[in-house]
Amino acid sequence: MAPAATRESSGAGRHRRYRPLLRPPRTTPRGAGRQPRHLRDCTARTGWPARGVYFFFEPGEVRVGTHAVSRPSKATLWQRLALHRGNPDGGSHRGSIFRLHVGGALLTRGGFPPEIGRTWGIGNSAGSDEVRRIEKPLERAVSAYIGAMPLLVLAADDEPGPASVRGYIERNSIGLLSTAGLEVDPPSPNWLGRDCPHPAVRISGLWNVNHVGEAYDPAFLDRFEALVGAGAR
Repeated sequence: MAPAATRESSGAGRHRRYRPLLRPPRTTPRGAGRQPRHLRDCTARTGWPARGVYFFFEPGEVRVGTHAVSRPSKATLWQRLALHRGNPDGGSHRGSIFRLHVGGALLTRGGFPPEIGRTWGIGNSAGSDEVRRIEKPLERAVSAYIGAMPLLVLAADDEPGPASVRGYIERNSIGLLSTAGLEVDPPSPNWLGRDCPHPAVRISGLWNVNHVGEAYDPAFLDRFEALVGAGAR
């Protein structure tokens, strides 16, 4: 019989299970030592699987994501990561919920023109060059913040659909790592996400909103380990 889905309350037990997820990834670029991969240094030619699950790391916190889970999506992993990455001159938080949350937290911490707050997160597009001009300082800061995070990618190139292994790994990783409803392992005191306007980010310790209060299936850890063994990038 498969083990039931669970939300562990034991801090020690949870740490033993997810310690590997919280260890910043290491890669081995040609001609260099073992160095972390950062999104700011990546391009479409970096060498990505067509589909996969990604993990962005900060000290003590993680962002979990995937793509192309619903049929008939043909989006590639890099297309999703590129939306999160933006560019040194800006980006678009309206195309990346990750950018939206990071930008909202930076805005809460202050140091940006107040008029940005009147348009940030409003609408599906900036709507005008003037709005893009106003929001550019915050978009640049978001690109710098996300670009500095170490990044791990697990290849999982199955077809989009409800049974996608990518969706399975994503929602169970989030369920395992989330601190929502638990009294152990709170987010780091200085973590930027504590200032995020969305309560799910603040209470979960993750830059995620979906699945943060859900149980996880302990059996997913075996599937996760198998993907890591097949070659994390």
